[in-house]
Amino acid sequence: MRTPVLHGEMVRLRTIEARDADRLWMSLRDPDSGRLRGMGTDASSSRADVDAWAAAAADLPGRYDWAITPAAVRDGELVSDDLIGEISLDQVDLHVRSANLRLRMMPDYRGRGYGREAIGEVLRFAFDADGLGLHRVTLSVISLHPRARALYDSLGFREEGRLRDAYRDGDGWADAVVMSILEDEYRAGVGAD
Repeated sequence: MRTPVLHGEMVRLRTIEARDADRLWMSLRDPDSGRLRGMGTDASSSRADVDAWAAAAADLPGRYDWAITPAAVRDGELVSDDLIGEISLDQVDLHVRSANLRLRMMPDYRGRGYGREAIGEVLRFAFDADGLGLHRVTLSVISLHPRARALYDSLGFREEGRLRDAYRDGDGWADAVVMSILEDEYRAGVGAD
């Protein structure tokens, strides 16, 4: 399984590499990132953990991990190849044709459409017969994050249930809202755009 480069209008998704460790570390230090959890790393990860994960992400089995980078081009060259977020399909099961989606954006890039487009490109890869040909993609969103929930709703994900007190939030707890989108729902949504 080799992670392909995916292109949108605003974003370019490429394999996470060792050089992304600094920006991944910065994103983990963001107070909201600790709350929103990570992909291969989380707020309790050490810098050495982040370095090791970034260096190995391209070769981890059962998953695809992308660095979200800006797609802007000037004079035929990318303006920047810096990571502005990360997105992954993990728990990929080609027999059952399912996977789990995770997204994290750097603070300055939240709410600007980059995450929406990245999810669209990953779902296209997930459901397309020339990609993974999946039937189902799931995700889990913390109940304290209504903006993320609204984004997933708008992309066609449907709530399946709730894992009560599944996340720590400081001294308290928060629910995980489990959502999914099926291939026919995705195709109906794409046709409606």
